Amino acid sequence: MTPWIAVSSALLVIAAAFLPSGALADVLKAGPSDPAWMHLGANFLLWAHIAGGAIGMVTGVVALAARKGQRVHRAAGAVFVIAMALAYAIGAGVAPFLDTGQRPNFVAGIMALYLLISGVMAARRRNAKAGAAEVIGLIIALSITAAGVILMQMGSASPSGTVDGSPPQAFFLFTIAGAFAAAGELHVLVRKQLSNVSRIARHLWRMCFSLFIASGSFFLGQQQVFPEALRDSVLLYAIALSPLPIMLFWLGKVRFDDWRRRRA
Repeated sequence: MTPWIAVSSALLVIAAAFLPSGALADVLKAGPSDPAWMHLGANFLLWAHIAGGAIGMVTGVVALAARKGQRVHRAAGAVFVIAMALAYAIGAGVAPFLDTGQRPNFVAGIMALYLLISGVMAARRRNAKAGAAEVIGLIIALSITAAGVILMQMGSASPSGTVDGSPPQAFFLFTIAGAFAAAGELHVLVRKQLSNVSRIARHLWRMCFSLFIASGSFFLGQQQVFPEALRDSVLLYAIALSPLPIMLFWLGKVRFDDWRRRRA
């Protein structure tokens, strides 16, 4: 494990300790006059979302740091998928019903869940041919791209310059990720079947980008849970963005190893 991965791992574990401070408690809660079952349901969803995100980020870092294909990598990856799927599903599912504007969070939750599921499928379907899964994935990816463009236009036209508190630049992420994912689905549909290297690369970037959505949402979107000295600091931005250089490192390694094998 390289030092920068070890540091990121330690910081993510420490950050997990701040999660139970109620990052979403101000929006995901029942009103005073609501029945008891609504309070119980809201609390369950809140803490399941928090626990899923915390466990997912920690195990995601472990999976990235571990040797690929080995037992630790597979075990951490399995926990990461289950935990993050729970967190993303709850986040996207409850966003339309909250009082505060949650359109960016809804799209981000759908995108993260789509990347997570398609990334897992890429790892498990070793010899699978293109089919309905890729067609559905293409529709979802194009919808995410369109949502990003629409939200950017809405933010630019809004008097506040934002959509539900998010600036237009934030939605550029949806557009780029959605377009890249759509291109990947088209690639599979045209080629009918992926090579092993392309399949691994597809798995890597989708899982890493899914983790990046979670780290960015927490470290940048929930800065109120951190000590005041850390808010808007370079440290939080570095941790939030860390899945992206890690993703590039592993993608480069996969391609380099394939090139080296071909030469040999």
